[in-house]
Amino acid sequence: MFKQDFPVFQNNPDLVFLDSAASAQKPKCVLDAMYDFYTHSYSNIHRGNCDMANEATFLYEKARQIVADFIGTTPKNIVFTSGATAALNLVVNGLEKSLTSHDEILVFVGEHHADFVPWQQVCLRTGAQFKVIGLNADGTVNLDDFQEKLSNKTKIVALTHMSNVLGIENPIRKIADIVHNVGAKLLVDGSQSIAHIPLNVVDLDCDYFVFSGHKLYGPTGIGVLYGKSEALDILEPTIFGGDMVKEVGLTSTTFAEVPARLEAGTTPFVQAHGLAKAIEYVSKIGMKKIAEYEQKLTHKLLDYLKAIPNIQILGSGQYNNGLISFNVTGIHPNDLAFVLAKQNICVRVGHHCAMPIHSCLKVPVSLRVSFGLYNDENDVEAFVQALKKALSFF
Repeated sequence: MFKQDFPVFQNNPDLVFLDSAASAQKPKCVLDAMYDFYTHSYSNIHRGNCDMANEATFLYEKARQIVADFIGTTPKNIVFTSGATAALNLVVNGLEKSLTSHDEILVFVGEHHADFVPWQQVCLRTGAQFKVIGLNADGTVNLDDFQEKLSNKTKIVALTHMSNVLGIENPIRKIADIVHNVGAKLLVDGSQSIAHIPLNVVDLDCDYFVFSGHKLYGPTGIGVLYGKSEALDILEPTIFGGDMVKEVGLTSTTFAEVPARLEAGTTPFVQAHGLAKAIEYVSKIGMKKIAEYEQKLTHKLLDYLKAIPNIQILGSGQYNNGLISFNVTGIHPNDLAFVLAKQNICVRVGHHCAMPIHSCLKVPVSLRVSFGLYNDENDVEAFVQALKKALSFF
């Protein structure tokens, strides 16, 4: 589907790329837009008053509007970062001074390391208690365990919208209501969900929502932090420099309003433009259409895998949105992935930056297949045939 829009497949027609959960390929419209920016409009933003500088600033702020519209909010609630990891750390570090040994932070065991390790480390520095929310046998968040650990001491709950190991979507709005009842804030990692399902951050009612551009068919080096106005206002700036200040004196500094206060230095403004073009591209197709199409491919692959002996699918296999992780009894995923790669099939193998959930599932690593909108049923067939060939080899 739409494979013709992605130059990588024109350059390598036999490529079967099934690793979009790690990073998606880029459509020509994104590549062209960034090339055009660099060759016609490149000048630093918010500083100059020449035509190029004004155009660059206009495109950057237009990108902020496009991102805001895409997730259902306003531009003032959008902070650009270098990626989802940077956005997560911006929140963690920005809240650090407000944390004490009396506070508790709840983090889902299924989080990507980028939404697990920073909270773990800030608790070690501040004395706040780090609590881990467990999961059910099917891979969904254990709501009973969550509610048992939630208390009036809870300051933050960190939860992925969609697991990068299982593809399972968590009930964010339901959890948000529970979190807010105790006066805590909810941070949602939307790095996986953003490219696969329609979403609206106001409907989710999360306090913070982060995602990266490179998984959404945009460039690397760009990420987004959404926050409710009051949630962004309480973040202390932790990176200082140009464009985030209102007035600098010899002994003190007054900082600018959000979002500028949290965007120190030269931001990835060309990448922001590329992300905007990627959003326009998927929006023209329709996120609902993309979701339905990818779920169809996922279910087709699931049916094939369930018919192959000795395959262990992680999670229930009922809620997968564009990705499946599995193991084969007696064969290490690295060996399997190596044989698949020889047949020009790209998959992911390892712990997928999510060791805790693998530990809970009692497997050290897994092989992950993840779809993008450029995949089709021929890719599913090619993967299954290559997998069967690899299994016969072993």
